[in-house]
Amino acid sequence: MFLSNDPTFLGEPPENPLGGKTLIVDAQDPRCFQLPSDALNNAGPTDYIFIRPGTYEDRLVMTERSIHIVGAGLDQVTIFNRRSGPCYLQRVSSGYMRGITFRYVGSDQHSALNILDSVCTISHCRITEGLLSGVVMYGPDCRPTLIGNEISHNRESGIFCFAGAQPYLRENACFGNHHFGIAARDEGTRPDIIKNICRGNMLSGILLFHLAKALILENTCAENAHWGLVLTPDCETTPKPEDLHQSNQLADNPRGAYTITTEPLADIGR
Repeated sequence: MFLSNDPTFLGEPPENPLGGKTLIVDAQDPRCFQLPSDALNNAGPTDYIFIRPGTYEDRLVMTERSIHIVGAGLDQVTIFNRRSGPCYLQRVSSGYMRGITFRYVGSDQHSALNILDSVCTISHCRITEGLLSGVVMYGPDCRPTLIGNEISHNRESGIFCFAGAQPYLRENACFGNHHFGIAARDEGTRPDIIKNICRGNMLSGILLFHLAKALILENTCAENAHWGLVLTPDCETTPKPEDLHQSNQLADNPRGAYTITTEPLADIGR
């Protein structure tokens, strides 16, 4: 209902555009890798991983490498973990990941997708049920692109970027999260937030606090429990706060389009 078109691959994968091997994951086929992490551990820099439909209890840990991982579609492929977040990226230098649902189903405080100082593209994935925010992005060299993802029903915010992260966030649907749809914190943190939908979150659609800056254009923040957008006085936005309602849809939030406050987390006791 919220997502842009999902380019799913229900059959065999397309030809590897990188020129390397294609590693196929299928728990029902003994000729294939049984888990996505098995394929990842055997993948070279020009290899491509395709995950066939299935539910996989696994954890993907990608550090200091490129990634090229495609699932058969977010409604077809689920990777979940009980003990930790199902996907962790650290200093990933390039590549992409798409067509996968990531679920955290444990009881400790973990996000569903953790991104540290990485540059890659994540598209048409579902990120859900994190006990922290669904996606956390941090570090001064963290510049991922997130486009066309569904980020929902996480116990804190949908997307949280901090500690200098500068992601490009476009056409993501952030809904049903317990705090905010998208949140950004800290000096040096500067997300580009464009054409996202932040709807039905239990606080407000978008939050900027503690010296964060952001480009905020053509987003829809509606039907959230509080405001469409919340800022602290030390934050900077493009366009200026008083013009945000002209370049974004911030209507239909019970407390109003936006507010500037020194206590943005007072409602959750922080």
